[in-house]
Amino acid sequence: MRAGPSAQSEAMTSPEQTTKLTRTAHLSPAERARLGKEARRTAPLESHAGLTPAGKRNPVTIMTADDAARVPELVPIRYGRMLVSPFTFYRGAAGVMAADLAATPVSGFRAQTCGDAHLSNFGFFASAERALVFDINDYDETLPGPWEWDVKRLAASLAVASRQNGHDAKQSRRAVLSAVAAYRTAMRTFAKRTNLQVWYAQLDVEPMLDRLSSTLTPAQVKSTRAMLDKARTRDSMQALAKLSAVVGGERRIVATPPIVVPVEDLLPGTSADQLFDAMQELIDGYSQSLSPERRHLLRQYRLVHMARKVVGVGSVGTRSWVLLMIGRDENDPLFLQAKEAAASVLEEYVGASEFEHHGERVVAGQRTMQASGDIFLGTHRTHGIDGKDRDFYVRQLRDWKGSVEIEGIRASGLTAYASICGWTLARAHARSGDRIAIASYLGSSDRFDNAIADFAEAYADLNEKDFRLLKRAVRDGLIEVREGI
Repeated sequence: MRAGPSAQSEAMTSPEQTTKLTRTAHLSPAERARLGKEARRTAPLESHAGLTPAGKRNPVTIMTADDAARVPELVPIRYGRMLVSPFTFYRGAAGVMAADLAATPVSGFRAQTCGDAHLSNFGFFASAERALVFDINDYDETLPGPWEWDVKRLAASLAVASRQNGHDAKQSRRAVLSAVAAYRTAMRTFAKRTNLQVWYAQLDVEPMLDRLSSTLTPAQVKSTRAMLDKARTRDSMQALAKLSAVVGGERRIVATPPIVVPVEDLLPGTSADQLFDAMQELIDGYSQSLSPERRHLLRQYRLVHMARKVVGVGSVGTRSWVLLMIGRDENDPLFLQAKEAAASVLEEYVGASEFEHHGERVVAGQRTMQASGDIFLGTHRTHGIDGKDRDFYVRQLRDWKGSVEIEGIRASGLTAYASICGWTLARAHARSGDRIAIASYLGSSDRFDNAIADFAEAYADLNEKDFRLLKRAVRDGLIEVREGI
């Protein structure tokens, strides 16, 4: 991995390095802009088109490397979901792409990265002020690293999704260019703003939809508004009706195995009681990571039931629990999700996290990148009943959460959506990276945009080959699969 000319080319993993970054941020805007232009000598804008996979590259080996740390009976579900399409494969193959990105050019300027900024990792949720906002959703892989890697992950996901939806090459490229141009122009805008203006910037959904109305058909506007209205109903009360029932006079999460398995079905008898007690200890410990007023709010709820829940694609097999909490009465529910945090797929290439455990890494990364975070977001390391220490982060299960349905989206809709994702990613990076240097590096031309579009198409080709390799591994009996779940 090539280092750029700035102090921000160093891994953000120690107080000394943080001090260097602070000094860089305190340079004059003109000096930071100069550093950005100089970085083009090390990594010309056109060089980002390049993709040279390693000769001994084995995507299946990379994907299966951490299977032993996952829940064994859930691993086949992960591969079953990845085999649905090249796009679902892409979603589950963040580790594969991280290895590929490690060999690509970088400017040397770092930011807090998502680590898995694919198209489906953006969506809607409620801000603390109860406005519907748009942002990145999941941060399991977050680490400080090259901002270019997030841009390429997003761009390639657009190319993969566009192909899957039957769009032609021009339509696919148009969507990618839309995202990258939005990222570049947004970064240049943020470079001119004050630190506080950047920090407070967020994308409220209603004004966003008003701006997009001129580029969408009336039918698309209607379906989008219907999707947003549905998102606003996705809260703990809705989850209470959908996920639970009164059993023997007590509210309980309903079993829908293997997706949702209540603790007493998963571990009958004494073991279930031990796990429930361990989860109560996790909640008590996690509460210490919240601010005092939010800790006070959490303590007004009590844990009444829990269940293991299979989530996502890449996360399948990690330990994820749905926690049913009840407040003043049954009409005051709170559903939390406690999700296991493992090492980021980026760690091998950018260095270990500065935080003591991975739950702290995830929470810190999310708080850095998101404009408006979950009030219950927190973390704790717990000692499990199996005798192993595990890192968890906790957040609300549903709080107006929603996302755009990528499958079947029209080319024009994908292009419009891509620009929103590009802007959002730039805003997230501008909060932690040197936005002035990055903006200067990107410049005002479309050279970077076209280079990334070339990269995205090349990676979509590679992704299809990797998808076929996974299929072959399944046929050869090397990987067990459970499909349709």
